[in-house]
Amino acid sequence: MSHVPHELADELPEHKERIHELKTSNAHFARLFDEYHELNREIHRAEAAGVNISDEHHEELKRKRLLLKDEMFAMLQEQCA
Repeated sequence: MSHVPHELADELPEHKERIHELKTSNAHFARLFDEYHELNREIHRAEAAGVNISDEHHEELKRKRLLLKDEMFAMLQEQCA
């Protein structure tokens, strides 16, 4: 387990300003962002503190986080086009 927090601004530094803009102007993006960070904190807490969760549950949380990140990235790409 990596113990890396995977904050969205760190994952997509080239979109940092746009992430902030969309969080404040797009309710759907803001909801995805909040959900991403809630999952991210849960994953990081499990990894860093050694919280006992099953491998299957851990992988499912990571899959959900990746899907959210992909959806937000697509929204960021649309805005840049």
